[in-house]
Amino acid sequence: MPRSARTPRTSRTSRKKRSSLANRAIAASAALILGGGGLVAVNVYASAGEGRSSAAPPARAQNVGRQMSTIDCPDAGNELREVPEQARGEVDRELAAMDTQITDAYRQFADRKEQISQDPGLAENAVLGPLRSKRTASLDRIAIAIGRVGERPAGIESLAGCSLRADDNAPGNPGGTGDSGGSGDTGDGNDTGDGGNDGNGDGNGNNDGGQGDGNGGQAGNGPQASDFVDIQSVQPNVDRPRQRRGASRGTFTTDCGRNENGKFNPDNVIVAPGVSNGAHHMHDYIGNQANDAFATDDVLANGATTCRNQGDRSTYYWPVLRLQNGQDEADVDADGGGRDQNVGEIQTPSEVTLKFVGSPVGRVTAMPRFLRIITGDAKAFTNGDANANASWSCTGFENRQLKDKYPICPEGSQVVRTFAFQNCWDGRNTDSANHRTHVAFARADGRCPKGFRAIPQLVQRIVYDVPPGPGFAVDSFPEQLHKPITDHGDFINVFDQRLMKTMVRCINDGRRCR
Repeated sequence: MPRSARTPRTSRTSRKKRSSLANRAIAASAALILGGGGLVAVNVYASAGEGRSSAAPPARAQNVGRQMSTIDCPDAGNELREVPEQARGEVDRELAAMDTQITDAYRQFADRKEQISQDPGLAENAVLGPLRSKRTASLDRIAIAIGRVGERPAGIESLAGCSLRADDNAPGNPGGTGDSGGSGDTGDGNDTGDGGNDGNGDGNGNNDGGQGDGNGGQAGNGPQASDFVDIQSVQPNVDRPRQRRGASRGTFTTDCGRNENGKFNPDNVIVAPGVSNGAHHMHDYIGNQANDAFATDDVLANGATTCRNQGDRSTYYWPVLRLQNGQDEADVDADGGGRDQNVGEIQTPSEVTLKFVGSPVGRVTAMPRFLRIITGDAKAFTNGDANANASWSCTGFENRQLKDKYPICPEGSQVVRTFAFQNCWDGRNTDSANHRTHVAFARADGRCPKGFRAIPQLVQRIVYDVPPGPGFAVDSFPEQLHKPITDHGDFINVFDQRLMKTMVRCINDGRRCR
C-alpha cells in the first residue's frame, strides 16, 4: 500500500468539535445512569439518529460476551530483555507481525462470537489453534535470528499460546470489582499508590454499556460504561514529593502546538520501525513532522517541527482520543482506524503542555540525542498494570488522578490526560530490546536506581473539551478494548545540543524557562 494511503489527512486546520445537542443529551443521560451507582445495560454510544432496541439481548448471549470478550496473549516483546543489535531489525518485524496475528484473530473471534456461543470448541479450532501455530512460527524465527549472532533464547516457544477471557477479569483485577487502582504517576514522577476509588462497578459484568454484546463502544469492542467514573466521587490522592536540599527545582517548557494540522498515522517508529500500521491504532503527532515507521535518526534530525523553538525537533506522540458519537472519521476504512476497530471523531486537544522538570534530590544531566522513551503500556489490559502509567483527571480536580478509569467531568470541566515519563537513564543506551530497561523511574525517595542517573523528566498534559459523560475513548489495539489503563505516550529526544544544555541549566538553577 502506498505510504500516502496509510495516513488519513484532513484539510481542516482544527479538529475541535462542538457536539450537537442530541449528542450532549445522550452523554448527559449516561452520566445520570452512572451517577446512580447501580448501572444498567444501555447503549450510551448510540448516535443521535440511532434507536435503542426495546428488547434486551438473550441472557445467554450476554453471559458469553462477558465470559469471552478478548484474546489474551503473552507479550513476547516484554520477555526479550537482551537482543543483539544485529538481530534487532528482524526481531522487531516479527514482533510486529505477531501483533497483526492477534488483530486478525480478534476480528475472526468477533465475527464468530455468536457461533462460538453455540459451540465453544469453535474458538479453539477456528481462532486460537491457528493463532498459536502462527505465533510458534514467528517465535521460532525470532529464536533463529538471535541464535545467528548470540545465544538462542531458551523457552521462547512457551509464549505461543493464547486464551479468551472476559474483559472484567483483567490481570490485577480478577474479581472485576470496578475499583480504580488509584493514581499512577501524577506528573511529578512519584507513584501516589492506591487511591481506592470506587469505579461504581458491581464486579459481575452487569455494567455493560454499548451495542448489546457487553463490549460497548461505537465499534462494539469497548469501552464499557464501567470504564468510567464521576471524578467528583474520587477522593484526592496526589502526594507532592518533598523537595530535598540540592533539588533541581527549575522547569523548561517547549511549545509544539496541539496537532492543529492533523498529523496522524498508525505507525510506531520506536516499537515497530519499518512496519506500516505497527501500532494498529492512530497516533497524534506534535513536534517532528517526519515521524512515520520509516523515519531514521537522520530523517528526524532534518525533519520540520511544529515546536516554536526550532532547536527542538523532538517527536511527541500518543493515541488519539475519539468521541463515540456515531460519527465516522476519515480513517473509517483505513489501517489504524476502522480496520482496527478504532472509530469515532478524532478530537484535537484544547491544550497541550510539554514541561521538563528536575529531580527532588539533586541535579539532572543532559539526555542523549535520539533517546527513546515509552511511558505506559499499550497492552496493559492483557499484560497487567506493571508498566501502566495512565493518569486521567479533570480540570479543577487534578488532585484526583485515575489509573484504570476514564473520568466523567462536571459541566465546565475538561478531561485531562497526563504522562510523566521515566526520569532516570542508564547512561549508555538510547533504546533497549524491550524499549524499557534503558530508562527507569526514580524510587520513592526520589533517587535513581543503581547505575542510573537523573535526567529532565518530560511531563505531558493534554486537555480535551468533550461533552460530560462516558462518550469518548482512546485508540487501542483491538483486543485491548479501548481500556483507559492502556493509555501511553512516546518521545524521541531531538533537541539540539545547545538547547539541551540550556534546558539542563534552567532546571538545575531553579529557573522557569521557555
